[in-house]
Amino acid sequence: MRKKNNLSFYTPDMKMAELVQSNYQLLLLLPRFGMELGVGEDSITEQCKRHGVSPDLFVMICNIYSFANYRPTLEEVEAVDVEQLLSYLSRSHTYYMESRIRPIELSLKNIAGHYAAPQGDILMRFFAEYIQEVLNHFEYEEKTVFPYIRDLQECRKLHPEYDIETFEKNHSNIDDKLSDLKNILIKYLPNIGMVAEQTELLFQIFSLEDDLSRHTFIEDVVLIPLVRHMEILSHDK
Repeated sequence: MRKKNNLSFYTPDMKMAELVQSNYQLLLLLPRFGMELGVGEDSITEQCKRHGVSPDLFVMICNIYSFANYRPTLEEVEAVDVEQLLSYLSRSHTYYMESRIRPIELSLKNIAGHYAAPQGDILMRFFAEYIQEVLNHFEYEEKTVFPYIRDLQECRKLHPEYDIETFEKNHSNIDDKLSDLKNILIKYLPNIGMVAEQTELLFQIFSLEDDLSRHTFIEDVVLIPLVRHMEILSHDK
């Protein structure tokens, strides 16, 4: 680990196994980088090179997920491989929908089915609205923001009507409704004797909410400053 202001953060030269053992939640990041287990005694750099991943980007995101006081420097951000960052963000979108949100939907449906109308119906409708909100958020990034960034990277056609500041101004959090859902489950739904199921569901929601907050942080402190730097460079050409 490297020291920064007397604090220790991950570095590419440490062993991948030690990284995962230091914070088991980082296991959830591996598929988003196209990586897998069976890392042996390899360092982070060795594993990253084996999978065509930037060690610096991988370590940066692991640090964001592990240390609340970590923030990459502007120099570190400007050195990020933008295509790898976009690939990571796109894989994260798929991961959230398939591996996190759908299981919550199934758990919620199981619990909602034990409530009399209209409580169960309201619960499912509320979550259906949340899913649509997330889908709209991801679709905007995939179809508008990411293509803009790739065009900028390849010096293709400019978009005079669009820049990363537009994205920043409209960049909404997609975990706000999860806080509302937690309150509904904790405060307002009557007890129906499904303590284990409701507890597991709440753990899933808390975990997703925490993960999404870091996803938003990555876009705010890595993606947006990086693209802003790319815009400056493109205007100087």
